Amino acid sequence: MNTQARALPARSGGAAERGPELPPLARFPVFAAMAALGVLLTASSAAYGYHRDELYFRMLPPAWGYVDQPPLTPLLVRLFSFLVADEVWAIRIPATLAAVASVLVVVLITRELGGGRAAQSLCAWAYAFATAPLLFGHVLLTSSLDLVFWPAVVLLMMRAVLREQPAWWLAAGVVVGLAMYNKLLIAGLLVSLAVGLLLAGPRWVFRSGWVWGAAALALAIGSPNLFYQAAHGWPQLEMGAALAENNAAETRVLMWPFLFLTLGPPLAAVWAAGAVALLRRPQWRTVRFTAAALPVLLALTFLAGGQIYYPSGLLTVLFAAGCVPTAAFLAAARVRWRALAAGAVALNAAVAAVISLPVLPVPALAASPVPDINQVAADSVGWPVYVEQVAAVYRSLPGKDAEGAVLIASNYGEAGALARYGPALGLPPAYSGHNELQFRGRPPDTGGAVIVVGGQASLARTLLENCRSAGVLDNRVSVDNEEQGQEILVCSSPASGWRELWPAFAHYD
Repeated sequence: MNTQARALPARSGGAAERGPELPPLARFPVFAAMAALGVLLTASSAAYGYHRDELYFRMLPPAWGYVDQPPLTPLLVRLFSFLVADEVWAIRIPATLAAVASVLVVVLITRELGGGRAAQSLCAWAYAFATAPLLFGHVLLTSSLDLVFWPAVVLLMMRAVLREQPAWWLAAGVVVGLAMYNKLLIAGLLVSLAVGLLLAGPRWVFRSGWVWGAAALALAIGSPNLFYQAAHGWPQLEMGAALAENNAAETRVLMWPFLFLTLGPPLAAVWAAGAVALLRRPQWRTVRFTAAALPVLLALTFLAGGQIYYPSGLLTVLFAAGCVPTAAFLAAARVRWRALAAGAVALNAAVAAVISLPVLPVPALAASPVPDINQVAADSVGWPVYVEQVAAVYRSLPGKDAEGAVLIASNYGEAGALARYGPALGLPPAYSGHNELQFRGRPPDTGGAVIVVGGQASLARTLLENCRSAGVLDNRVSVDNEEQGQEILVCSSPASGWRELWPAFAHYD
């Protein structure tokens, strides 16, 4: 039986017949790849240190939403730091689980398209040790959970049309609703897929009650987060505008080479083959909308100017599709081609590990190209040292200034580091005007000294009196991140208090 054959879906969208039989799941190679990835991520989870976003999430109290994101990822950070341990390895457990689960989801896409044992094995091992799952599986960012959410939505949509089982649309709606608690950017994927359906079909889905029922279900599940946004004036729109203002020029240039770094350059040929096969194979006609959606998503990313990794979830889907023709080619090719492919996958895994994981010793990091390629690595170095330097400034203050001293952090990473490491060093609470933290309280009018840390030192000079430089932040390993070389400033407390002055420190980015 040709396991890649697919019948066209019933245009009525009504009760479905059972679709064609699928190849069996290649359990051993797939589960082995998942286990190997889990072991690697767990073994490396405590190296370097917290990422700035993790420090920020640790500070946020549970809520239905925040000005810069939905609540799910911060809630997981708080939950695991409380239930397991207040350590970096503990809060990264959900990221590891998400990356491991994403391997199975991506393999199921390959299987859904008729990929047998060879295609599934290629997909599992090549994807598990590609750049994106290693990078986002190592730290708990919102993108970590999207490793599962985005391909899962596409998988369920594929099942609905390929198997002629429209109830799968409802399952897709559930996943979309849950994904809204992680990132509202799931809307970008949905818009891209909708345009892909309009361009490549099957257009009958827009007349299906199952599809509109799935949309209603997604909105119902995600409505608390949407209600929060509506009640607060849709702050994520303002946040998106701030991101575009700060990142757009860089994003519009770097997003193109990042397409090849998302999974690794050797695997770009596989996802490119997947895009071509989706558009050209008659038996995949009903799911060619997934390939048609990619240029739409690229255009949205370019216009929005947000983050360069936004298209990675859809590229993963095309990679899963590409494993089917790639495996067929290798099966018919000579041994040297199969050896070359195995070598390319192994080389890609090795390079991806060096780029994405804390493989290099911290003292060697600055001399390598890794911080320039992987900002996550650079943003995971130096936090305890920075806080110790702030503590040294605080301890140097005379009694009158130290009593009631106020700490002002310029960004949420610095605020999070001071909150994590400061209490053990006797530091007072830190305040910041960055994103959600600006609404979490302003500094008290204690009359003590004001210690301003980071990039807002220049702003503080214009707003506060008697300012003097007390040193600069130095991670002592020469890793160039946002904090390295920033000033530690000591000023007098504002005579008029913080009520009128604090809004000047507020900023989105």
